[in-house]
Amino acid sequence: MTSPDHVRSDEDRIVDLSDDDEPVLPAQTRDDTDAGWGEWSGSNDDRLLADRPPHWD
Repeated sequence: MTSPDHVRSDEDRIVDLSDDDEPVLPAQTRDDTDAGWGEWSGSNDDRLLADRPPHWD
């Protein structure tokens, strides 16, 4: 146990703010992906372009 003479406040605490190249949180979580929602992760853009109505050409 420390004596009251050695008590340090939060203002005196040394905090290392160096950048360690590790993000605190990822840019995207698994829940924010198609796999997280149980959906197929492939794109169907080719099918949608092929099924485009003739008047869109």
